[in-house]
Amino acid sequence: MKTVLRIASLFLVLLLISNCGYRNPNVYSGPHKSIYVIEWKNRTSELKLDSQIYRSLTKWFQKSGSISTVRQKAGADLILAGEIVSIELPSLSYGTDNVATEVKVRLRVRYILKEISTKKILLEVSDETWTEEYLVSSTSSVNTDNEETALETIIDDISKKIYQRTVAILPTL
Repeated sequence: MKTVLRIASLFLVLLLISNCGYRNPNVYSGPHKSIYVIEWKNRTSELKLDSQIYRSLTKWFQKSGSISTVRQKAGADLILAGEIVSIELPSLSYGTDNVATEVKVRLRVRYILKEISTKKILLEVSDETWTEEYLVSSTSSVNTDNEETALETIIDDISKKIYQRTVAILPTL
């Protein structure tokens, strides 16, 4: 009798937990939406930043089964466009002989998300700055790797934020 009571109690607790109303805010499960993602304009001398952001955005939007990115505007529900405004590498700290030991990558971007059918602006960020620090080494190849890793972190963070903002907006459409 005690075993049956324990099993029933456990079942009741599991039932209550599973129906608590929790929903992951990073997952959109509403009606299917397609987003035409335009490759961002790159106003910097840093090559391939635009395609890195495009790939990262696509990766993030693929996390939802109800959102797809498309290469053509025709038939898309939304359009996402952006621009890489600038990139800076100001030194942060200095070691002996006034040699930089740490650098901060600073990336400025702007972007806009619009509903195509109504031309309504859903999200507009006119100036956003992202920063990431990295250590400086005496070896230039290590510095290049560290800078690339810092940029990859920034790009992933930007893409994640755009994805999360989009997922938060979609249920209101």
